[in-house]
Amino acid sequence: MGIIIWLIMGGLIGWIASMIMGTNGQQGIILNVVVGIVGALIGGWLIGPLLGAGSINDGLSIMSVIVSLIGAVILLAILSFFQRGSAR
Repeated sequence: MGIIIWLIMGGLIGWIASMIMGTNGQQGIILNVVVGIVGALIGGWLIGPLLGAGSINDGLSIMSVIVSLIGAVILLAILSFFQRGSAR
């Protein structure tokens, strides 16, 4: 059941993060899921301890979703920075 929650929440979080960063038209559903899952890992590792929140694996809560969303936005910002740098 855990992998299904990862896929569903990863897709939703990746989609919301791509809408926030303005990259929604460039990404498909698979990339949204990947961004959401990797963003949740980044958020759980970097931001979770600062806010005292657990990851989605510890239990689905509003705080874990917010931490995952922040991590996904950070991931998209980093990717956007490197894409702009290589276009020059």
